[in-house]
Amino acid sequence: MLAESEFNYRGGGLACEGVDLGALAAEYGTPAYVYSRHGIASRFCAYEEALRDIPHQVCFAVKANSNLAVLSVLAREGAGFDIVSGGELYRVLAAGGDPSRVVFSGVGKTEAEIRFALQQGIHSFNCESEFELDLLSRTAASLGKTASIALRVNPDVDAVTHPYISTGLREHKFGIDIAHAGRIYARAKNLPGVVPEGVSCHIGSQLLDVKPLLEAADKMLALVERLRSQGIAVRYLDLGGGLGVPYRSTDRPLSARTLVEEIKNRIAGRGLTLMLEPGRSIVAEAGILLTRVLLVKNNAKKTFVIVDAAMNDLIRPSLYQAHHEIVPVKQNASVEDITADIVGPVCETGDFFAHGRQIAAVEPGDLLAIRTAGAYGFVLSSNYNSRPRPCELLIDGQAVHVARRRETWEDLIRGEVSF
Repeated sequence: MLAESEFNYRGGGLACEGVDLGALAAEYGTPAYVYSRHGIASRFCAYEEALRDIPHQVCFAVKANSNLAVLSVLAREGAGFDIVSGGELYRVLAAGGDPSRVVFSGVGKTEAEIRFALQQGIHSFNCESEFELDLLSRTAASLGKTASIALRVNPDVDAVTHPYISTGLREHKFGIDIAHAGRIYARAKNLPGVVPEGVSCHIGSQLLDVKPLLEAADKMLALVERLRSQGIAVRYLDLGGGLGVPYRSTDRPLSARTLVEEIKNRIAGRGLTLMLEPGRSIVAEAGILLTRVLLVKNNAKKTFVIVDAAMNDLIRPSLYQAHHEIVPVKQNASVEDITADIVGPVCETGDFFAHGRQIAAVEPGDLLAIRTAGAYGFVLSSNYNSRPRPCELLIDGQAVHVARRRETWEDLIRGEVSF
């Protein structure tokens, strides 16, 4: 549900913290991403509070939302960062993040990206193949550096989530088969430029059941004991992220505390630092996509509410068949509900936010808020149909910060040339 301190109806209008969204749209236009600073910081702090009595590091998954203002909020709270590209590391550094609290994941790191990360002195690398291990070893040795590594192990655990965001089965491209991990760790122990100090896994995203996470944790802890018996001094256990959020009012997500308490019981007394890489569970509920109704169109069978946001702004419904609650910015109890498809103006049948959704009747000019859009929203946006991308606004109490200005038509062709 919408947290009282973040998105709340006040005087019949939806507000983010102390800012009325109707007034925000009038000043900054639509579509617009709107983020709550309090919402982001408080969710990160929930992890920190749950972990405070054990050695730990919480690394925000930058791929969920890489806006500099968002990263800066988290850096000031003491967050580490989980990156999957050199560009994400560049953003973390620009936002004031501490490179010594950065872990580099990802299945296809380039030599240039590895070199950049080594030069910045990041915490560690999660290696996903023997090829990458050898490349990292050569690159680190050539720089006279030693990289702390973990192998990202594929524990063959079904995350029971959307197939596009499930990553822990043998059929997926991610990680190293757990059956081969012991042999590869033994190789790594003797390679120059690397020191194996951790084990890592990540089984998927939007997890609403603790059982797959605990099954993966048990498999990883058994691996830690086998590796230690081989003389490999494992110091940290990285269990990735993936904690789900309530996209539907009927969803019952896990809390950070519930997950952490279960894991803490398993690692107690093992001399391990626990690393977690939450992304969605920190920023998703702290953001909405604000959009304006362009027109309401009826054909013989359907009603379409056409809005000024589109699949290029928020592709999750089209890509993942994802559900987002959509609510009016202005409440009007006297308005009857309608059943409609809520769609954008992009020239694709796949350009939709909801099919057959029951909503309060709307008219051209009305504002809607697409909820739980703070994660995998703007980061997946594009300029398809030559549409400028929306602005991003960070709300801090009654203050509005333009975290990214709205793109212009001139921005669409920047870097291009004509002949």
